[in-house]
Amino acid sequence: MHTTTLRIPTADGQADAFAAHPAHDGPHPGVLMYADAFGIRPVVRKLVLELAGHGYYVLVPNVFYRHGPTPVVELPEHIGAEDRPAVFARVMPLIEAHTADRVLRDADAYLDFLSDQPEVGAGPVAVTGYCIGGLLALRTAAAHPGRVAAVAGFHGPVGADRADRDRLISELTAPVHLGHAESDMTPEALVELNRALDAAGVDHTSEIYPGTTHGFTMADTDAYDPAALQLHWDRLLPLLDRTLKRR
Repeated sequence: MHTTTLRIPTADGQADAFAAHPAHDGPHPGVLMYADAFGIRPVVRKLVLELAGHGYYVLVPNVFYRHGPTPVVELPEHIGAEDRPAVFARVMPLIEAHTADRVLRDADAYLDFLSDQPEVGAGPVAVTGYCIGGLLALRTAAAHPGRVAAVAGFHGPVGADRADRDRLISELTAPVHLGHAESDMTPEALVELNRALDAAGVDHTSEIYPGTTHGFTMADTDAYDPAALQLHWDRLLPLLDRTLKRR
């Protein structure tokens, strides 16, 4: 496996990033991964390596690069319930400053970077994200229908703003998988969301992962659920396999 840390030129500076891809048999389909609000750290790098091991070039940028390089916020090795108030007090201003305009300017740079890499195959890429990264993934896919072949979001706030959600859904053309935490999405809200996806003609799967709380994919938090992480792979990998172009 080849791994690298790098900097991506953007309209507002340079975003540091981590990337991984198989060392041989390229070029590989590209995947843009958005981390959760806690940013690039060992558990996220592990997700990148796991996905890259299935034959993809995976790029995860520091979306909060305007506030400094990784780690933007110093985190404990394990983020327990007692740590969350202090951590979120530092993270929430970063989220609030990361406007939709910033997201889209950065997405242009990230997609351009992927298309310029000799290790990345020609054609559209996939976008996936965790927590707030799930929303960033949807924004990226909606803004780039010709460049994104699939999009997935896990425990993301995709239903937080109904008007914004419905606008994004109306602009999606790529197949979608959304894996919701039980603590984030009621069955009634899921029905409403899925009706909106159906009405827009979006090829999708959207489900609540049983017994989960927000952050279930992240092994360095109390929310971590190994069974739900495996379910996430069981949904994500087939989606990528059927939508991304291989050699």
